[in-house]
Amino acid sequence: MKKKYLKFSVFSFFLFVCLLLYFTNRSYSQSKNKYMGADKCAKVCHKGKKKGSQLEIWKSKKHSQAYHTLGTEAAKKLGKELNLKEEPQKSKECLKCHVTGYGLEESNFTKDYKMEEGVSCESCHGPGSVYKKLSIMKDTKKFLANGGVLPDEKVCVKCHNEESPSYKEFVFDEKVKIIVHPKPEK
Repeated sequence: MKKKYLKFSVFSFFLFVCLLLYFTNRSYSQSKNKYMGADKCAKVCHKGKKKGSQLEIWKSKKHSQAYHTLGTEAAKKLGKELNLKEEPQKSKECLKCHVTGYGLEESNFTKDYKMEEGVSCESCHGPGSVYKKLSIMKDTKKFLANGGVLPDEKVCVKCHNEESPSYKEFVFDEKVKIIVHPKPEK
């Protein structure tokens, strides 16, 4: 009788642990913010004059072309000078700063995400799949509580630093004026 009870208890405990791990991991992965891409951000709320023309401003700046820049002859020449093992558009040394979320597991991205968008909204503001709702975006506290980021100098200098072979002095207060995009009116 004791052996059956012991076997049942061990089995029950094992089953409990398995179920606990399954539901814990499942809820974590379902609630985790994912990168969606600039096109998705635009559809949600950042396109057009009424919404601050944020998408249009981003598209007119170098960040939106960061990935494509790596395909230029100048980038390929620099890649050779630096003895990169791969072309710049395939090199982790380049892609880590020229592509939003580069190097993360595929599960961190939605099907809409495209690395060709370069350095997009989510490079600065964090992955947006959770905070994308307008009711969250309109409230800074909710935005931050749902994974949104208000970028500061620390965010920028992850890439704009002396590790970059094309580094030029980076003065945050000056450079941020180049990419500033107005917050839509409430």
